[in-house]
Amino acid sequence: MTDRESLVKKAPPPGRLAADFAAPRGRVYDSITETVGGTPLVALPRLTAQDGLKARVLLKLEFFNPLGSVKDRIGVAMLRDAEARGDITPGKTVLVEPTSGNTGISLAFAAAAMGYRLIVAMPESASIERRKMLRLMDVQLELTPANLGMGGAIRRAEDLVKALPDAWMPSQFQNDANPAVHAMTTAEEIWTDTSGEVDCVVAGLGTGGTASGIAHALKPRKPGLKVYGVEPAESAVLNGDEPGPHGIQGIGPGFCPHTLDLKALDGVLDISERDALATARRCARVEGIPIGISSGAALYAALQLAAQSEHEGRTIVAIAPSFAERYLSTTLFTGLS
Repeated sequence: MTDRESLVKKAPPPGRLAADFAAPRGRVYDSITETVGGTPLVALPRLTAQDGLKARVLLKLEFFNPLGSVKDRIGVAMLRDAEARGDITPGKTVLVEPTSGNTGISLAFAAAAMGYRLIVAMPESASIERRKMLRLMDVQLELTPANLGMGGAIRRAEDLVKALPDAWMPSQFQNDANPAVHAMTTAEEIWTDTSGEVDCVVAGLGTGGTASGIAHALKPRKPGLKVYGVEPAESAVLNGDEPGPHGIQGIGPGFCPHTLDLKALDGVLDISERDALATARRCARVEGIPIGISSGAALYAALQLAAQSEHEGRTIVAIAPSFAERYLSTTLFTGLS
């Protein structure tokens, strides 16, 4: 069985996904979960012109999802998959998940819409915007020491699952519905919107589900298509360094997750927090697209690839996971008033 076949076999039932992803407009939706997906690809002509680039760079704006991030896709997909398997029951099961923020918010809206209670364990370094969004949706927060990173949040969530009756962990770092939904939706949207003319995709590596799912879906269709992951230079674990603290929330968990298939990628690019911040600010200033810090990291990597002669005339897609406004209290907005 190929990786692609294995991925699809483990995916949520297609009928359930069809009801929740990328439905066309011009209708009344029965649930907010049905508005996930169908996010736009936007060209960056001013940035590429400033850098004298001869490749076309496109940004996939995942903050067009209903709760503002790429994680909305897996928030719905993991719960739909668990329901289909009989693992969870609305009104009975308590969901517990470790997350640096966006997955928690995405699970929160899906849980509320589908009738579940949610507990989130997250590092205390997560932005105040993320914490308040979670509390707004009646999520119980369990904050863990920042110096323990995602590992500390994971251990706290595991302890809660053991202690609580009828508790279930979606386990974004282990759940095969994560890369599967990106193979079935994100990758298909990129392929359709570029008419198959995509040559390279760049995505930040948190769980690795976005990059892995896209690679599994698109690389068999187009020989030579490349998919690159991005991690923080300050915690370049996937390139052999020790885990370390960094300010690029959402990527660089400090370990290699089950949902990340490194063999499917063409490389992992190390991007510094400084370059990620500078690029996010530049994107807002030059293109009018306010993106988050991990989006800045992915875009910086895409621009670096676009400058290479081998990518001249080719199309490079960078995934922008979230919107700048979710980082108001972070260094992204330092010096602004």
